[in-house]
Amino acid sequence: MDLDLGRDDIVVVGASLGVLRWLGEQLPPGSVVLVEEPDVIRRRGLAGLVAEVPAVSRVVPAEYQTGLAVDALLDREPGLAAARLVLPGLEYAVGAAARLAERLGLPGAGVEAADIFSDKHRMRLLADAAGLANPAYELVDSPAQATALADRWGGRCVLKPTRRSGSLGVQLIADPAEIARGWAVTAEPEPTVEATERGLPTGVLVEQTLVGPEYSVELLVADGEPIFANVTDKRLLGGRFPVETGHTVPAALPETDRRALRDVAIRLAGAAGFRTGVLHSEWIVADGVPTLVECAARLPGDMITALISVAYEFDFVGAYLRVLGGQRPALPAAPTAAAAVEFLLAPPGTVTAVDGVRQAQRVPGVLQVQLAVAVGDTIGEVRSSPGRSGHLLAWGAVPAEAASAARKAAEQIRFTVR
Repeated sequence: MDLDLGRDDIVVVGASLGVLRWLGEQLPPGSVVLVEEPDVIRRRGLAGLVAEVPAVSRVVPAEYQTGLAVDALLDREPGLAAARLVLPGLEYAVGAAARLAERLGLPGAGVEAADIFSDKHRMRLLADAAGLANPAYELVDSPAQATALADRWGGRCVLKPTRRSGSLGVQLIADPAEIARGWAVTAEPEPTVEATERGLPTGVLVEQTLVGPEYSVELLVADGEPIFANVTDKRLLGGRFPVETGHTVPAALPETDRRALRDVAIRLAGAAGFRTGVLHSEWIVADGVPTLVECAARLPGDMITALISVAYEFDFVGAYLRVLGGQRPALPAAPTAAAAVEFLLAPPGTVTAVDGVRQAQRVPGVLQVQLAVAVGDTIGEVRSSPGRSGHLLAWGAVPAEAASAARKAAEQIRFTVR
């Protein structure tokens, strides 16, 4: 990378392990300061991160997930004022990173855009105002209100928390009777290791169910100008919990359809006044119309950054950092190949054996096989992204070839559970 980074030049708010691994592999020792919630530091043992990830010089405790006091942080840690880049490492840090970047006069999403895309209800209101396609939706505070809406919409709806990520708390309701029984799953989502124990306030959004293929659009934006756009094909788990089970880059769509998805994503970014960074929006094409699902003002998860890097043959995260550093890197206009990820879903129970890893690694096109569970682990029902059991990353000359290789490799992995 050509950022010429020195000590403490990058501030990462929030400890996404995926981002930290990349930083550890790509950035100079001591170039990153990690700002994290005090209770998350203790619970995850992040004080030892400096030894494990040489790029991280130190871990700074600060409460940010329910609002960051920027001036108080800088008073305690005046060295942060010399940072050259600020970025969020996870969803709950988007607003805090935008505030810190703005206070330091550095490129970032912008506080208003960060707040809009951190709240799914505010995002819906923005899309309405911009004339973008939305499902019917309503913010509710009781199961009775949600049930009445589901009845109005033919007995089906989507329940989702207004402030969570990774499909946590999202439910596809097929029978209104399920709403009261499952209300707490959405209204009080289960805690995650990345969230503060203080609790993250959330509302409940009820949306009319959309039917159609789902895609995401990844935009890299520099000072309000989109300089790179990709469309990703998304595959989801059937049933009540719509967890993502696979992605392919690029989506195998006609250019007119890809352009339509890129155009609505760019309109969304412009409507929010999004300034600089990555915008990851999700869309369902319902009756031929790209209709907004969700949007995040941060790097996408689920290996999408790796898929883009493979398919377009450039370092997507590195380009993101260069843009945050005020540069305008030369970027490819089109992919040269394709890449896909398939996620592993072990059945519920205690894992007694995992077989087929070597066979999966031998499948032509496979680049990576990674397990997230081991013998002795207890697996529950997959209700959100962290509940998946690993992934397979594969390359192909075209999207269908990459997706086929990832699926074939995933079929080799066998979990035995008790």
